[in-house]
Amino acid sequence: MVRAGEGGRLIEAFEKGNYVAIGWGDWIDLATVSSRHAVRDMLEEKHADMARGTLGVVAGMLHKFSEVMQEQDRVLSYDTQAREYLVGTIVGPYIFKSGGTDDYAHSRSVRWDGRVARDSLRPTSKNTLGSTLSLFLPGAEVLQDIEQALEGSSDADTDIVVEEDEEHDTVRRDTLSRSHEFIRDRILALSPDDMEQLVAALLRAMGYKARVTPAGPDRGRDVIASPDGLGLQQPRIVVEVKHRQDRMGADAIRSFVGGLREADRGLYVSTGGFTREARYEADRATMPTTLVDSDELTTLVVDNYETFNAEGRVLLPLTRVYWPA
Repeated sequence: MVRAGEGGRLIEAFEKGNYVAIGWGDWIDLATVSSRHAVRDMLEEKHADMARGTLGVVAGMLHKFSEVMQEQDRVLSYDTQAREYLVGTIVGPYIFKSGGTDDYAHSRSVRWDGRVARDSLRPTSKNTLGSTLSLFLPGAEVLQDIEQALEGSSDADTDIVVEEDEEHDTVRRDTLSRSHEFIRDRILALSPDDMEQLVAALLRAMGYKARVTPAGPDRGRDVIASPDGLGLQQPRIVVEVKHRQDRMGADAIRSFVGGLREADRGLYVSTGGFTREARYEADRATMPTTLVDSDELTTLVVDNYETFNAEGRVLLPLTRVYWPA
């Protein structure tokens, strides 16, 4: 899949000129560069202010366009106005032309075979092709769907509504799952101090007044939360936060519970998780104690993020994604 510039503005040029092209590095003849790493080094020298992650993505796309893509490979581009995919075959080698169309200096000749309406594809294919990357590999299942639609034999039009609803639901659940793991990755990348602040921000978002205890020996009290912020109103929540890879065992939970007062409620957060014995120890504790691992913490953060204060959002910046109801 090769996108035709921002908003598909080059799609007419692609179709009439029988080619696809990508931008970036319009001073680099990729035929003279030996590897992806060399492309990245040249980009970094030219764009010193570019984020490292962006450098890697751009270098990867340039390398794929010049080296990975081959003649006789199938290629797609998208007409955003018509909501149709151009489908063709690469018929020429990589070409570098500085000052080409809108500075899209890297091109390949294409024989276009036709167009496929987006609405004729399955929801899973639409989801994959919705990526905003300038160049990516959609995969064999998407290609098969495209080829069937191009031949007029796509069965997407004959799917019953229930089947389409099921596919839409599968895509939604897959997207949510990926989102959950990405957010979890960000949480796990926090420092131990920031992790305590995140847990305090979560409790505030849930309606409590929470404070992180001063650094030093805290006797299992990293965060204290209560309705009034003074611990005079119930429940008084005592939180231990362990930000490490190792799972916490029964001894750690037993020690934590032993330090709770009669009216306390215990919350033990361990990003490394808990052993089965630790969970059993929490279940049998005389003081109500809840164990939260990184997966459960991520769910709680997402469920309560709308009420996070500014400090909490700075720790973990997230953006809302809308989905059709």
